[in-house]
Amino acid sequence: MIRRPSAPQPARRITAAICTYQRYDLLPGAIRSALDQSLPAEAFEVIVIDNSPDADLSARKAEAFGAHPNLTWRHEPRPGLSNARNVAAGLAAAPLIAFLDDDARADRGWLAAIADCFDAFGEKVQVVGGRIRPWWGAARPGWLPDSMLGDLTVVDLGDRRRLLEDGEWVAGANIAFRIAALEAIGGFDTSLGRNGGGASLLSAEETAVTDRLRARGGLVAYDPDAAVEHWVDPDRLTQAWFRRRAAWQAVSDYLRDPKARLAQREASWAATKRYLLSRNPADRTLRGLALEQQDAGDFRWQVSAVYNAVTALLGGLDERDDL
Repeated sequence: MIRRPSAPQPARRITAAICTYQRYDLLPGAIRSALDQSLPAEAFEVIVIDNSPDADLSARKAEAFGAHPNLTWRHEPRPGLSNARNVAAGLAAAPLIAFLDDDARADRGWLAAIADCFDAFGEKVQVVGGRIRPWWGAARPGWLPDSMLGDLTVVDLGDRRRLLEDGEWVAGANIAFRIAALEAIGGFDTSLGRNGGGASLLSAEETAVTDRLRARGGLVAYDPDAAVEHWVDPDRLTQAWFRRRAAWQAVSDYLRDPKARLAQREASWAATKRYLLSRNPADRTLRGLALEQQDAGDFRWQVSAVYNAVTALLGGLDERDDL
């Protein structure tokens, strides 16, 4: 739930919000990029919501940005990305809020492009997302196909500003909302999203919000000029990480829409079996879902099989021998 202050707030065009958890190595770059925008300083603000457990350390880190009058740093003891986003929306002094990941760097025209996009399409547009370019922390592996770059939060939907079609999506590393629309649906669902460090890869909180806004008639727009670079940690450039992410994505999608996932149970298991039956006989077990793959196409198929296997199991798979 979003809690807005009752006192009048100064006029701002847009708020940039950065929610963080113990990322003090990359966080300053994200903050500096959000402060160094082409908009006049009085037209925007930057809010940092720090979920890190050490409040004293958070306060010391905040001192480095104390000279910026349009920056607010808030330590939020309650963990969870969705809660942090709701807190940021409650603090915002603007009608629009743009979320930037703590390991991303925004282009100088980022906020201006987002605000202009909202203005261009009018009140019906309640969500705007932009281009996300990869900022590689290590060389891109040969087994990683273009079709899987979205798992690394890479987004490029073309070179023109437009409304999104069904099936298209924008990512939480670079997404903006009308705050009134967020308030109307109760904000982000705190049962979804990351909570603490990297032990959980639970996600889909911004997708769930977008789905709810769309169900109420809201539209989603994309603006390529609202662009950011997003850090690709070398730890994510392993096949094990992609398999793990696929498993957590299945959990996230189930929590977001259980009925749809239940309806996919049999189809998901059939797809998993097709993959396993394509492997060598010795690999037609869980081993086949974890073996390193040399070919990009085989790896893409394997990761899809991991997702389908978890989806089927969450849906209550009850397999019988075909006798």
